[in-house]
Amino acid sequence: MNSVLGKVRPILEAFTEQDSSLPLAELVRRTGIAKATVHRLAQELVDWGLLERDGNDYRLGLRLFEMGQRVHRQRILREVAQPYMEDLLLVTHETIHFAIHDALDVVYLDKIFPHRGLNEESRVAGRLPLHCTATGKAILAFSPDSLFLQVVRHGLRPVTRHTVVSPGRLRAQLDRIRADGIVLESEEIRLGYASLAVPVFGRDSSLVGALSITAPTYRMDAVKHATALRTAALGIGRSLR
Repeated sequence: MNSVLGKVRPILEAFTEQDSSLPLAELVRRTGIAKATVHRLAQELVDWGLLERDGNDYRLGLRLFEMGQRVHRQRILREVAQPYMEDLLLVTHETIHFAIHDALDVVYLDKIFPHRGLNEESRVAGRLPLHCTATGKAILAFSPDSLFLQVVRHGLRPVTRHTVVSPGRLRAQLDRIRADGIVLESEEIRLGYASLAVPVFGRDSSLVGALSITAPTYRMDAVKHATALRTAALGIGRSLR
């Protein structure tokens, strides 16, 4: 926090997915940095295009979006996955996600959905916990045990009343996922919705992410969708090799 970058980072990270803009006072409150420092650095970020100013409010700048599109690995993964996700959408008519692992979360690289699809909770570049999402469980199941231990140490925070918060029960789920190669999560992240997910393996059978189908619980047909989901994940993996 004593370096310039140490102060710039919390300013940029103060913006959540729900914030279109923030006033200076709110940036000061969220960062805990002195008002004069936040004001000075925010103006420099505006000059660099990393922030934009709208009256007395600030919002994330277009330059950040441009830079994000240059992240090579994630861009390639997304481009490879998109055709298979589109095929899966045509077959299932449900919301399709492709996610990767970062720290203790899944980050959604891409999401496509039909008119009746899920357009809340998840979003491209959005994060959700590993322990209670279908994609997260698929990734956890095929990751080193050290990641599971980190997740448990951090705490299994409940998101809904159905979220698994017992380490023993979560480990049993992961054992089952490794055996079946697929996971069905029901109402752990959002009431009324379920997700079916499989891991995606790339070159040298390395885990690169997870692919999922999300639908209302009454409409989720895991048996019907499993083959199409596995086929799409295999196609993505083969295209990466």
